[in-house]
Amino acid sequence: MVTGADLDAAAESRDDLPDADEVYDREEPIPLSALFDDAFVAEHSSFETFDELVAASPSDADGAAELGEVPSGLWDEFVAEHTDFADEEAFVMAARDNWVAKTLDLD
Repeated sequence: MVTGADLDAAAESRDDLPDADEVYDREEPIPLSALFDDAFVAEHSSFETFDELVAASPSDADGAAELGEVPSGLWDEFVAEHTDFADEEAFVMAARDNWVAKTLDLD
């Protein structure tokens, strides 16, 4: 998985990267299932899918489609306990970097 500085280095080594507008529509949200794909979740958590992770989380949701607000402290504790990341922000940023790397075929 390519993340952070590695993502920057991978992008700089390529001279054929498409424009952002060619890759995705800025007006459209990135689906959670694309951001937290099964491979990413399985590699970085004790769950096989994001739906399983959400269902086990301190939310009332049974899966990603039902995920709403989870109190920040509870979600951060859950992420720290069940993933390779210290908190939600680190988890989300790593998932974002993974999505960018996959979308641009940098991995």
